Amino acid sequence: MIGAGTAGLAAHRAALDAGVNSILIEQGPGGTTCARVGCMPSKLLVTAAEAAHGARGAHRFGIHVERVRIDGPAVMQRVREQRDCFVASVFEGLEKLPEESRITGRAVFEDATTLVIDDRIRLRFQAAVIATGSSPSIPEPLKGLGERLLTTDTLFELEDLPDSIAVLGGGPVGLELAQALARLGVGTALFDPAGALGGITDTDLAGAAREIFGKDIALHLGAEVEQAEVNGRGVSLRWSGEDGDSGSASFAKVLVAAGRPPNLSGLGLDRTGLALDDRGVPTFDPRSLVCEGAPIVIAGDANAARPVLHEASRQGRIAGRNAAALARSDRGSIENPRPWVKLAMVFTEPQIAAIGEIGGDDGIVGRVDLCDQGRAQVMGRNQGGMRIHADRGGRLLGGEMIGPEVEHLAHILAFAIQDGHTARDLLDRPFYHPTLEEGLQTALSDIAQKTAG
Repeated sequence: MIGAGTAGLAAHRAALDAGVNSILIEQGPGGTTCARVGCMPSKLLVTAAEAAHGARGAHRFGIHVERVRIDGPAVMQRVREQRDCFVASVFEGLEKLPEESRITGRAVFEDATTLVIDDRIRLRFQAAVIATGSSPSIPEPLKGLGERLLTTDTLFELEDLPDSIAVLGGGPVGLELAQALARLGVGTALFDPAGALGGITDTDLAGAAREIFGKDIALHLGAEVEQAEVNGRGVSLRWSGEDGDSGSASFAKVLVAAGRPPNLSGLGLDRTGLALDDRGVPTFDPRSLVCEGAPIVIAGDANAARPVLHEASRQGRIAGRNAAALARSDRGSIENPRPWVKLAMVFTEPQIAAIGEIGGDDGIVGRVDLCDQGRAQVMGRNQGGMRIHADRGGRLLGGEMIGPEVEHLAHILAFAIQDGHTARDLLDRPFYHPTLEEGLQTALSDIAQKTAG
């Protein structure tokens, strides 16, 4: 098992449980991407921002907070302290593994059945799992900015919040961090050449997102940063866009959140006989995760298929069991499980969620506007809406949501899609009043009314 992140650890345990000898090889740093530089520290920053924003907005409920002061060093200290607790729990799990089943070092393939670790250990195997994770991508114009350039690998190490920041990338990570930093008092601008926010594709919901997030963040959607130079105040950026959004400005820091390509460079994959695509990613079966051309399985962020933790954990278990089957030369035992429904979240306020697949032109779309939804109005968080997709018979396919706490509504929809339910099936369930779930009920009723027959 090459890599001791979420997928690698799950694969290692699954292989051991399957009764084969498994060696876990970790180059470091350990602790999993989620705990160390991803899900957990980012949510700690987001939660701090929510507290500040809630205090500023308490006057809507007749509660007046005279002054909100952001203690940047204290915010960042709590982020690191809590982050370190999560990382420590991962290391505790590692320590419970048999010491003889772990090696620290950089592994490189010598051929299809041999690994060399730090030029000192040669390890022959019957099967291998690649679970090497991913690393931030740095656009060419930003290289050379030194400590003024941040990624999610370095952002949480800041001792204090910067005065201003430019965030490159309007996807889930970039949008989450941009809004959090802005609400913590950092002057924030966000740049995304594709013009998207949080991965939303529906035109109406995308427009709502621009209006909502534009209140806190200077949005430059469709604009591309062409030049970046260090100056006495920080970094000077110059950008241009097709819609005339061109300009320049200086920022104390620049945060790159423009994707995390898989860590495959330098692994020697060209010596394994694997079929590689133009990015150097092995061709693999999306269900079994078994690669084409050698007894190698690839899981987690390393295969770039679904780079989220719950998928990495499941893929790791599948990869470990299938690697064990390959090691026993028992291809008849290789698992090919049905993929889970796609489920993606953006933990902004309001939240964004994407579930399943968007229907074609002949599908049905259930719509609801959350601006006048009862519970959302009570909470003072009545923003956004939902688009739920179904086929002509009403079978649920997918959806997009932007609204308060839609993480919970997204799970309900994902479970229903996974089980093959129709809108009418889900409507025959209790919806308590007053809840946000009633918004989902409204969208499902819209589908039911449009369903043929």
